[in-house]
Amino acid sequence: MLWKARNRRLRRPTLLVALALVGATMTTFVPAATAETPSRVGIACTTGVGGGVTTPIFNLTTKTGYISLPDGNTAFMWGYSSGFDGFQHPGPVLCVNSGDTVTVILRNTLTEAASIVFPGQTNVLADGIPAQPQLTGAGAITSLTNPAAAGGGTVTYSFVAGDPGTYLYESGTNPEKQVRMGLFGALIVRPSVVPAGGAVGSAASEYANNRADSRFNPAEEFMVLLSEIDPYQHQAVENNKSFNLNNYHPRYWLINGRGFPDSIADNGASWLPTQPYGALAQVGEFNRADPADQPGMARYLNVGTEDYPFHPHGNNGLVVARDGRALEGPTGEDLSFEKFAINIGPGQTWDVIFKWYDAESYSPSNPVPVTVPQLANESIGVFYSGSPYLGTKETLPPGIQSVNQCGEYYIISHNHALFQITSWGTNMTGPITYMRIDPPTPNNCG
Repeated sequence: MLWKARNRRLRRPTLLVALALVGATMTTFVPAATAETPSRVGIACTTGVGGGVTTPIFNLTTKTGYISLPDGNTAFMWGYSSGFDGFQHPGPVLCVNSGDTVTVILRNTLTEAASIVFPGQTNVLADGIPAQPQLTGAGAITSLTNPAAAGGGTVTYSFVAGDPGTYLYESGTNPEKQVRMGLFGALIVRPSVVPAGGAVGSAASEYANNRADSRFNPAEEFMVLLSEIDPYQHQAVENNKSFNLNNYHPRYWLINGRGFPDSIADNGASWLPTQPYGALAQVGEFNRADPADQPGMARYLNVGTEDYPFHPHGNNGLVVARDGRALEGPTGEDLSFEKFAINIGPGQTWDVIFKWYDAESYSPSNPVPVTVPQLANESIGVFYSGSPYLGTKETLPPGIQSVNQCGEYYIISHNHALFQITSWGTNMTGPITYMRIDPPTPNNCG
């Protein structure tokens, strides 16, 4: 289900884009949003630049391109790219702090108008005036917000980032087409200060929201962005033909823009040039004896059209926020709750804190109470080290290959609507990933 983040970002070349100022007679140029080389696994943030630390500017360009699917097909997609970079899917992960004045400059290269809405953010401006739905003379809505015109039009959105949490950003123009074609991404708002009652010496980035009990380990922060594709709709758009939405039926379901097994490849995998975000989790065993050890955190987002019951094996999670709002009562009482499967509805986001540890303290001296079957009755997978004990590797039967480096565990995480873990009928693909648990340090893991 997850990944390990080290607050690094995708490397983007420094670019210049035009910022059209309302009422201005000249064009002002600002650097494009940049990002550093990402960690091998984890959330790869794109951080805005320009204006100052608390006034990040992001430059997004609508582009078209193709992604690879697990059954060997490709899909024609639309997407937001960073600056003038090439097409990517999904859009960049925009990371800001609560209270920042955020500017997003959209340049639209599509043959129809496009836009961005920011669910959960208030008082959004478009070219300096309040963003608002666009209507025809007859009163029909053509866009949920001010769009950028086709063929190179621009629009500048700005807002003050609200409550810390996880949000979507997506097209507000013809969303039943444009969002499904790929015009979406994740917006992460972090606390700007350590919450009241937070741990001495801790950083604001260690908290999911403004509650002191939302602290997590930033090195174990993950994103689960779930989406879907109807290839017939995408084929129709590619060929500039109409598509009857009454016939809409997804055949592919993705996690972070990939399907399994590509989902467990590294961030920025070279054979997935337009799909930069992996979904493999890599965590260490939670040390219950160490008060300084903190749990991991998963940020779930659903940009699809139906519920996605995501199902991480091996651990429960504590739901601390939904839709960018901490789960608390009117007087601040804690309303978080424990959950095994996370059932994310369309357009929802969930923030979940979790920890993995060996509750039974199994070891060769405290063996797992199970009878190991005869070799002829066993099916040994590539994620098995030959031993049921964390950190232990044993000799495997001849002809068996394993990907284990150091006796780590691999625990599957997947969408529990099982018909959705296929790729047009190819089973055990789609929104599936693994959580990798490394043995306690020191270890010989790579």
